[in-house]
Amino acid sequence: MTDGEARGLLDRICERHGIATSYADVWGVRHDVPPERLVQLLRECGVELPADDAVDNACLAKVEADAERADWRRVLSPVRVLRAADDRLSATLRLPADVAQVAWRVEEESGEIHQGAVQTSALEAVGRAEVDGKPHLQYTLDIALALPLGYHRLTIAGHPGETLLVCAPAQCHRPPALEDGGRLWGLTLQLYGLRSRRNWGIGDFSDLAAFAAQAAHEGAGVIGVNPLHALFPHNPAHTSPYSPSSRAQLNALYIDVEAVPDFWMCEAARQRVESPAFQARLAELRETALVDHAGVAAAKHEILELLYANFRQTLDSDAAGEDPEVAALMQFRQTGGAALQQHALFEALQEHLHRADESVWGWPVWPEQYRDIDGPAVAEFAQRHEARIGYYEYLQWQAARQLEAAGQQCKSAGMPVGLYLDLAVSVDRGGSDAWRHRASFATGASVGAPPDVFNPNGQDWGLPPLRPDRLRETHYQVFIEALRANMRGAGAIRIDHVMVLMRLFWIPGAGSARDGAYVHYPFEELLAILALESERHRAS
Repeated sequence: MTDGEARGLLDRICERHGIATSYADVWGVRHDVPPERLVQLLRECGVELPADDAVDNACLAKVEADAERADWRRVLSPVRVLRAADDRLSATLRLPADVAQVAWRVEEESGEIHQGAVQTSALEAVGRAEVDGKPHLQYTLDIALALPLGYHRLTIAGHPGETLLVCAPAQCHRPPALEDGGRLWGLTLQLYGLRSRRNWGIGDFSDLAAFAAQAAHEGAGVIGVNPLHALFPHNPAHTSPYSPSSRAQLNALYIDVEAVPDFWMCEAARQRVESPAFQARLAELRETALVDHAGVAAAKHEILELLYANFRQTLDSDAAGEDPEVAALMQFRQTGGAALQQHALFEALQEHLHRADESVWGWPVWPEQYRDIDGPAVAEFAQRHEARIGYYEYLQWQAARQLEAAGQQCKSAGMPVGLYLDLAVSVDRGGSDAWRHRASFATGASVGAPPDVFNPNGQDWGLPPLRPDRLRETHYQVFIEALRANMRGAGAIRIDHVMVLMRLFWIPGAGSARDGAYVHYPFEELLAILALESERHRAS
């Protein structure tokens, strides 16, 4: 592609999708991203383009025209940020010129409804275009309405789509101890490496709670830990907390098995753990120089399976409705919603398929009928394997309650912040989040960093980036899930590579880190959501 007009079109299309066509390296040298790499990244952003040698001026002109028409057909933008002090909201509308009246409706997060109507003749037209031979006008709809903090929805009667109204505070939560220049000190640790005489060869949530009590006694105000995200139970050798299956669920290996309430009600589990053979296994696991993840996983799941079987007896009994533990699980399921149920479904499916074929490493190599989360094959599997899915929900329940107990220990010990949890920059492309939110990830690309002084070849972290357009269209569901999961029970979170709120370096699947480009994200919207969730969870 050498034609200057074609390059100009390519640059405009890239700008529409947030793809920067050049960047300055650490030495201040400007690098123009080659057209063929930009075309590859556009494909990752969902732009339909032919083979590279067929991407010419005419092709790009058609892509640009199609995108422009699509923009004009969208009545409302997907997301709008408001501030708590705002006493009115404004929204951009794009409508056919013959629409005479706009009936709007705002539904607050609480369910309260506000609605009204306005003649388009009373609105100022701020733009116009011809779409499919029909004139369209762009208006600014101004509504005198003060909304509380939260997520609200604006719709226009008779027209598809809605705007997520994010009403956010001006800043994230700040602990009182940090006001007016206050300072704290604390410790960070890799939880899996925390040793104790009682754990099963890997640091667990009870170790974390005990460590918190000791640290608080010494005056620490905060304890930071590595990402605690869910990994891959079928493959305990996959140990990197920065390449998780899900950022919205927990790694069940951190469960203190003997602290699970069912342990003391399950004689079979206690007898097995107390047996000389099992105690010898635990002693060996504790004494290894490095964490034996496979050995720990085998020991923990062996007993957790017994605990779940014991709990199922209560769950399936006539007395289930009166049991407080059953009520607690039901509440946990309700709070966890689709994110919890679908993650547990993923775990059960991956386990089932991997058991039949050890080469099945994740959903991209599943049989086609299981790759669609909404497909009939997945629904049938969920029905047939309800108990196994329940097991993985049970593990998340136990992990979450133990982590929350560790967080509460920090607060009880007087820590001004307490736990701070680590949010990984992305997820493994073969895991639960990428399966559940498949359309939101650019699964053929990776995130990384361009060449610099320390990494002259750049960095490729092997993780798929989230698509900015799909984040907006899905109202940031995957981002909100991750924030809520990691703020629950925490006083603060660390966002790994926090510049992800503004931009990420994308690497095309066929290229190296030298072939990447920065892709920009909706910074104001991501920051507003972060501030809102921070305030709601009192997490900084």
